[in-house]
Amino acid sequence: MPGFLGEGTGVIDRLLKEWKARAKAFKREVSVLYLALRHPRLPWHVRLLASLVVAYALSPVDLIPDFVPILGHLDDLVLIPLGIALVLRLIPEEILREAKEKAEKLSSLPKNRLAAAVILALWLALAGYLVWVGLRYLF
Repeated sequence: MPGFLGEGTGVIDRLLKEWKARAKAFKREVSVLYLALRHPRLPWHVRLLASLVVAYALSPVDLIPDFVPILGHLDDLVLIPLGIALVLRLIPEEILREAKEKAEKLSSLPKNRLAAAVILALWLALAGYLVWVGLRYLF
């Protein structure tokens, strides 16, 4: 008997496989960006933009919280992939090739607790500043 979305679970299986493949590609692209960031010849402006994209992609805090309907997931589904695509286009070909080769050899990115602490501190500072400005506005 055909299912609601098509014959049996074929459609659902294809969707799950496609999402898993996209998630794997996303993880690989973030790994490539992370490794390219460490390259000494990467231009400073590309390094800055790549740092922001990687930090935002790995940050547990979103610009728009996920509980906001539609817009909450928009940054995860649109902004991060667009940022990654932009930075990948800005990285010089030789550096990008080297980073891709290194990414294929890695099973996972190294954990950096200091970077996580810095990202968290930045988000907390921004939240504190916004609260301070809001309180000044109210009083």
